[in-house]
Order: sequence, then C-alpha cells, then structure tokens
Amino acid sequence: MTFDEIKALFKARGGCQYSGEPVTQLEHALQTAQLAEAAGASDNLITACLLHDFGHMANDQGETPTLRGVDDKHQFHGVSALKGMFGPAVLTPIRLHVDAKRYLCATDAGYWAGLSEDSKRSLALQGGTYGAEDAAKFIAQPYAADAVKLRRWDDRAKVAGVRTPDLAHFLELAVRCAA
Repeated sequence: MTFDEIKALFKARGGCQYSGEPVTQLEHALQTAQLAEAAGASDNLITACLLHDFGHMANDQGETPTLRGVDDKHQFHGVSALKGMFGPAVLTPIRLHVDAKRYLCATDAGYWAGLSEDSKRSLALQGGTYGAEDAAKFIAQPYAADAVKLRRWDDRAKVAGVRTPDLAHFLELAVRCAA
C-alpha cells in the first residue's frame, strides 16, 4: 500500500455510508482524527484514528454487514493493508480498537448504553463484552491505552455535518509516521 493508494481508496469508497450511521466512511475517519488532534494526541495516534476503519474499505462487505450477521474483521484487514507503511504505534491501536470496545463495555458501566445500534450488533458478533480476566489481559498489552482513546473518539465521530480538516491535512501527519 502507498499513500497514493490510500487516497485512491478514500476517493473510491470514502463517500460510502458508514454502516448504520449518518456519516460517510471519510467523514467518520476525519472526525475521529480531528477529535484525536484536538485532544493533543501524537501524530501516530492521530494517524491510527484516521485509518482505524480502513479495513471496511479495503475489504468491502457491502452495506451494514452486521444486519446480515457478518463480522467483517475490518481491524485485521486494515492492518494487513497498511503493514509495511507504519509501525506498531499506528497499527496496534487499529488492530485493538474492536477489542477496546469489548474492554470498555466491561469496565465502564455506562459505555454500552451509549453505543449506536450498529456498534451493539457488531459487539455481539465480535465476541461480546470481556470478562474481568480478559479485560485485564487486554489493557496490559502495549498500545491498549491508545486503542481505548481511539475507541472513545471513534464512538463520538458519527455526527452529520461536522466540519473537519481535509484528508490531505491528516495524510501529512501520516507521512511523518511512515515506517
């Protein structure tokens, strides 16, 4: 994968609706990265936020796969597509952001109630809420705390009409993170 290929994929599929949400894939990616940038996150974490759902586009499963009972395993497809471009500070939070949802459901009593309907469906397909032991194992992993931050921004990045910097702005940061 190259930066030109990333841009091309966002151009080709970024306008697609983000499953069950009032934003497109591109709007969701930009909103997530913007929230990270506003919080003072590192360039690596902002890049992970921008590309955390890249696997939805790299392995297109059609509209709202959760309604068909499909877990598209987008976190793994995204990391696979981006491997070689970035190091673990970008790739690991991407890989762990699904498990971060499972962790947050186990450790934050109000978290599940705030999830969108599609996110609740995907949680069930992704293995459900962690038990205490699995939650402890998850958070002990390198970059798990970054994955939790990414997840919280991910959950908030589904608002129609939010103005964000453009893709080029965030890709400039991503270039600085390239391996």
